[in-house]
Amino acid sequence: MPPPGVCLNIIEARQYQDGYGSIGNPDRFLGQDYQMLKQYCINKGLRYLDETFPPDRSSIGQGILKPSDMARVEWLRPVKISHEPFFVRDGISRFDFGQGILGDCWFLASIGALTFQKSIFAQVVPLEQNFNENYCGIFHFRFWRFGKWVDVVIDDKLPTVNGRLIFVQSKDPNEFWPALLQKAYAKVCGSYTDMDAGTPAEAMMDFTGGVHMRVVLSNPPHNLWQLMVNAGQCKTLMASGTASGQQPINTTLPNGLVCGHAYTVTGVKQVKSRGNLVNLVRLWNPWGKGEWNGDWSDRMTIEDFCRHYADLDICGLNPDFLDGSPSSKWNSSMFEGRWVAGTTAGGCMNHRGSFWTNPQYRVKISGQHSFEDGEKDILLFLMQKPDKKKRHLVQNFHIGFSIFAKGKFPASFFTSHAPIAQSKTFTNARDITEFLTVKPGEYLIVPSTFEPNQTSSFIMIIHSKTEIDC
Repeated sequence: MPPPGVCLNIIEARQYQDGYGSIGNPDRFLGQDYQMLKQYCINKGLRYLDETFPPDRSSIGQGILKPSDMARVEWLRPVKISHEPFFVRDGISRFDFGQGILGDCWFLASIGALTFQKSIFAQVVPLEQNFNENYCGIFHFRFWRFGKWVDVVIDDKLPTVNGRLIFVQSKDPNEFWPALLQKAYAKVCGSYTDMDAGTPAEAMMDFTGGVHMRVVLSNPPHNLWQLMVNAGQCKTLMASGTASGQQPINTTLPNGLVCGHAYTVTGVKQVKSRGNLVNLVRLWNPWGKGEWNGDWSDRMTIEDFCRHYADLDICGLNPDFLDGSPSSKWNSSMFEGRWVAGTTAGGCMNHRGSFWTNPQYRVKISGQHSFEDGEKDILLFLMQKPDKKKRHLVQNFHIGFSIFAKGKFPASFFTSHAPIAQSKTFTNARDITEFLTVKPGEYLIVPSTFEPNQTSSFIMIIHSKTEIDC
């Protein structure tokens, strides 16, 4: 029997090494091949109809619409909604769309951030698509889902009432990339209703497949401003959220901000005012209206930003934004594993009798290391991989990890050795990231849930400025 923590699917691992599941060779979501399906429709003179995400109430889901409203929904193609539909018209902008009745401000804030990075946008949204040449009602989009890129195929039937879109709505009624992108993401989530409530980091990770870092703004790092400046220069996506506080979610406060709401960070700028340097942050509301009305109007000082927002999520293609050096070369290794109740789900170190049963990964960090200015050089990312197809049914556990210096690792090892590094807390989230200082050497990494006997698959990615041997 293989030891805990080995790759669960050797075939998938080999395919990934061969480029399968990469952005250039994405996996086919639900086995659907966009090119083959499109060519079939062209040859047969058909308009594509997606049976895996049909234009009916099952794709909308339960709870978002009243039965009386659901009965009024009509699924229409853009060619029936508009006399002259465009996939993209006059470029891409965060001002192209506004939120509909769905509580997916987190997703739309992520799209807002995506519009600032044209090359990343083009990876997610293939821009050659249109309603003219060889149009047959089929579109596709690409998302990074739990360790691999997937190509998601949809038909272009959209839910409407009285001929108007009920979910995300374009400011230009003839432009449809926002509504079609939202539909593709609803498909991977299970339904439109499954997109209700979330955090921008989830979608931003799915747009980049890169590195995610969350900053709690009630206790920000001393270099927060420089981190945001670096992020702005390194092709990252940034979003932030307000706390709900004592007010109901979506309540607009006198200062113009909305409680429990996601915003896109659209820029940072340093200006001089009355002889002093002022650090300013600009944010955008996915509602398409309603902004901060305090000092500096459409911008706010970083002090007000930390005071009125709860957290900041930064997602980049790589960890360059952490040290502001695009020339940095990072090495990455990915592992897949699974915690299984009763066998490989031992819980955290509080549970000494079972902790040793967790998946264990030996790694060797090579090369030179500089500890000048407390430099950190290892980024460890741990993500839960759900078994459920419906997003709202997914149960995230509190997860974390411990890193030990080399040694022999039976149960007795963990009763006499302390970790040399570990996650600050076990967090109830889809993923966690820690930026660490680790000397060259051999180590054992043990990812775990906080409590034992909690079953879930996971992926773990190690980014290092030096070589990694696994």
